[in-house]
Amino acid sequence: MELDPRTTAAVAVHCQGDVVGPTGAFADFFYKQVTDRNVIDQIAAVLGAVRNARGTVVYTRVAWKPDFSDLDVNSPLLGIVAQSGCLKEGSELAEIVEPLAPHEGDIVLTHQRIGAFAGTDLDTILRGKGITTLLFAGVATNASVEGTARVASDLGYRVVIVEDACSAATPEAHRASIDSLGLLAEITTVDEVRTALNNAVTGTPA
Repeated sequence: MELDPRTTAAVAVHCQGDVVGPTGAFADFFYKQVTDRNVIDQIAAVLGAVRNARGTVVYTRVAWKPDFSDLDVNSPLLGIVAQSGCLKEGSELAEIVEPLAPHEGDIVLTHQRIGAFAGTDLDTILRGKGITTLLFAGVATNASVEGTARVASDLGYRVVIVEDACSAATPEAHRASIDSLGLLAEITTVDEVRTALNNAVTGTPA
């Protein structure tokens, strides 16, 4: 694998307390796999490697107004948001979890749909920085990771899924999503990303 840090961005998807945390609204869905797969540390490794190579780090977070006036409940997943009253802008559990807290210079984009491109200027931001390759990590593989990655592919980006830095509610759901995404994206690992970025920095042939 070859990566050019100048044109590469890591996209950390929904690393928020309500999604990946032990006490969040979606803990019963996602927390076991987050811990079993050591996803927080794996995402941190991807982001650290990209930062060290002077690439771009993007966080996509989902949050709504406290009165949910901007929430359009057109899917069961968003229905859970409405019923549980989670992911309200300004709440602690809507923020990025502390081990993955953004660094100065990182991009944090908030959206209200499952995918991060819908209704946002994410595409404009990325193109403005000359980004052509997106490395996806986060939760859930078969929802917001896949949803955003599919749109990225349609928009012409080189899409790379860091498989061991993603998780879903079950291993089966994760695997099915990865198998499907293999038609649209490159599937890789944290170690392969680190090696590719290190090679780019040191000038070592791939």
